[in-house]
Amino acid sequence: MKHAKLTTKENLIPFILITALFFLWGMAHGMLDVLNKHFQDVLQISKARSGLIQFSVYMAYFSMALPAGYFMRRFGYKKGIILGLLLFATGAYLIVPASLLQSFWLFLIGLFILGCGLTTLETAANPYTTKLGPKESAERRINFSQSFNGLAWIIGPIIGGLFILGNDGGVSGNKLESLMTPYIVIGTVVLIIAGIYVKTPLPEIEEEVEHHGTSKDSSSILHKPLIKQRHFVLGVVAQFCYVAAQTGVFSFFVNFVTDKSLTPHFENKTAALMLGMGGMSLFMIGRVLGSWMMGYLKPTKILAFYSIMCCLLLPVVSLSLGWSSIIALFLIFFFMSIMFPTIFALGIKDLGEKTKQGASFIVMAIVGGAIFPMFMGWIADISSMSIGFLAPIPLFAFILYYAVEGHKVVRS
Repeated sequence: MKHAKLTTKENLIPFILITALFFLWGMAHGMLDVLNKHFQDVLQISKARSGLIQFSVYMAYFSMALPAGYFMRRFGYKKGIILGLLLFATGAYLIVPASLLQSFWLFLIGLFILGCGLTTLETAANPYTTKLGPKESAERRINFSQSFNGLAWIIGPIIGGLFILGNDGGVSGNKLESLMTPYIVIGTVVLIIAGIYVKTPLPEIEEEVEHHGTSKDSSSILHKPLIKQRHFVLGVVAQFCYVAAQTGVFSFFVNFVTDKSLTPHFENKTAALMLGMGGMSLFMIGRVLGSWMMGYLKPTKILAFYSIMCCLLLPVVSLSLGWSSIIALFLIFFFMSIMFPTIFALGIKDLGEKTKQGASFIVMAIVGGAIFPMFMGWIADISSMSIGFLAPIPLFAFILYYAVEGHKVVRS
């Protein structure tokens, strides 16, 4: 396989600026993954109900993806990014009154608004990244950008473990007060970055222009409605499966390694550090390594192998074999790493002028993360957390099918 350039000289600065956005929403998602256990302990809620934390954010993806896509088709990528940043900051600041009032429901509303901002950013940045360089390196380029998302996902749980988990409320006795400072800082940083984007020129990429003079085969693809483009439709399903599985694994990592029936088991703060420095570090390494490997191997082959490994490792986790199960869980983080960006790039391939619309639908598929953690939590409530880790296996099996067959573009 020919090693195509990652990007071009004229697109380097836009590529760097867009890649920085991946870090931002990775930080937000990484902090979410320690909140389930925090609210279970502080508010005495069930694992299934704590899944409403992910439900709020990922329902925002379902609700906001199409409006964000329409907004960008009318006003362009840059204004879409600025809108996303402003919504992001608004949601972060709303966590402050939610914490002061110790209101779980107001907290969920803040997360929903924050999620609307993340949705808008992802709807813009993911397809935009694939266009900032040679078509042949699109999958590699988005995996490289997503590597910074993985780096932020390391830092998020560490911040959560140090500043949120185990907080006793101090003098005030408000155990949600520990949420205020991290989200105030995040909201302020996001507002500053929004100001930078207002002042910075970005090239607007018109997908329609790229296909003048295309072949008859390519033209037949471009004029087919999205619903009839098999690789795209199956890509939406595959992305739904992936985000559902990823969110379930991430959300209940802390629950798993703190489960007293597991030997060894750990305290909340230690578990959060393990999530960040162990699981998320492997997740980032997987993306960096995957991006490099895609310069030499077909992305679909890597995706297929990683899917098989996840299917094989999940039963090892569910058997509660002590360190063997913990190591298997860490390895799942590594093998999930390249799935989201690779499925995204494969799903929007050859969509031409429908790229922005197609990206909106694939971002909508992130709603899988809203539904699955509650289902996985319900299984854990009625049986055990270990048994809950069997639930993602069928999801990874579908991703395997997509990597082997479903991604192929039908040109007639």
